[in-house]
Amino acid sequence: MQEVEFEPYDQGFAANPYPTYARLRREQPIFYSKEFGLTFFFRYRDIYRLLADKRLGRTMDHLLSAEALRQKHASPEWSELPNYSRYVRVNLLESEGEDHARVRRLLSQSLQPKRVMMLTERITTIRDELLSTLIPAQHMDFLAEYAEVLPVQLISELLGWPDEDRHRLRPWSSAIVRLYEKNHSAEDRRKAETATAEFAVMINELANQRKLDPCEDLISALVASEDSAGGLDRDELIATCMLLLNAGHEATVNAAGNGMLALLRHPQQMALLRERPDLIESAVDEMLRYDSPLHMFHRYVLEDFEFEGHSFKQGDTIGLLYGAANRDPDIFDLPDSFNIQRKPNRHLAFGAATHFCLGAPLAKLELRALFSGLLARTRDIELETVAPEYHTGLVFRGLKELPLRWRT
Repeated sequence: MQEVEFEPYDQGFAANPYPTYARLRREQPIFYSKEFGLTFFFRYRDIYRLLADKRLGRTMDHLLSAEALRQKHASPEWSELPNYSRYVRVNLLESEGEDHARVRRLLSQSLQPKRVMMLTERITTIRDELLSTLIPAQHMDFLAEYAEVLPVQLISELLGWPDEDRHRLRPWSSAIVRLYEKNHSAEDRRKAETATAEFAVMINELANQRKLDPCEDLISALVASEDSAGGLDRDELIATCMLLLNAGHEATVNAAGNGMLALLRHPQQMALLRERPDLIESAVDEMLRYDSPLHMFHRYVLEDFEFEGHSFKQGDTIGLLYGAANRDPDIFDLPDSFNIQRKPNRHLAFGAATHFCLGAPLAKLELRALFSGLLARTRDIELETVAPEYHTGLVFRGLKELPLRWRT
């Protein structure tokens, strides 16, 4: 089989993965990597079909017998990280079948579009309070001081998290999601396990409090389901709250940073957005397409099947490159151009089918608020560094920092 050059943890790739994606879409759109133990897919049409294919899933646990599942949970790989395995490896994102449908249904009831839209006023207030302190300084790290703060504050308020412990959420989340990348270290594993354990203790304590004294927050709503038929058990509640934190702001922060950099590198598009603030919705979708915050998700093969001349056996793993699909010229006109008026824009930044991201409406709401607020209050935004550096990674794509300066 032809050797395929693909080094996603190289800093050069992190700086700009898109030429590599374009080459592989043309020359080797489906290939197996022994290094990663994955068959990678790079074309939009293949990925879109596979996302809806019931022969694939995020886990195989629902197919295992009780004894096989017990043996898996007793394995060194599982038991080495007892809390991470208990709460992260089994969350909604990593589940299939009846359990996935049940938990997703309960969470959907708590995150209905009407409820999300009701958060608009609160998001605007948080943003305006942030900008009132940041704007006079005429410089900031866009990520650490702005893009991270709003979603963390919002998700903590949604959960009913105590203000005095809010500072712990972002470090916990960063430590937990680090294990999604293949190039994590033993120290990364230790930090993820510690973060998961500490987070679980805190959620459990809050859940116990809300059971006795309910409030108008998400933990209270989820706790109420514990006593109903088909409701969450306590482990599922903890796992769901962790997922809300990780998915609810990690991707939003990366999307905001990537989107801001895209605007800076396309000043005519930034000027157009200033002139036409009504374009903010399509602008956010273009940011999500052009430089997506999540570049890959995996799926397990649940039953043997053939696809585009390739044979797959039960237990095989495939990697779906959303970042490559979102620049596919068969779907998007001039895909390497950043066009905030792009319509239609069928990007895959939030996935598709059964695992389409439940938090997509909230993430878009936050992104629209972040950009519309900043652009309305500033002029001549510029980078304070020549070349912002991206984290290396195959799953997540985001900047390490984004220092900006401006005039008011």
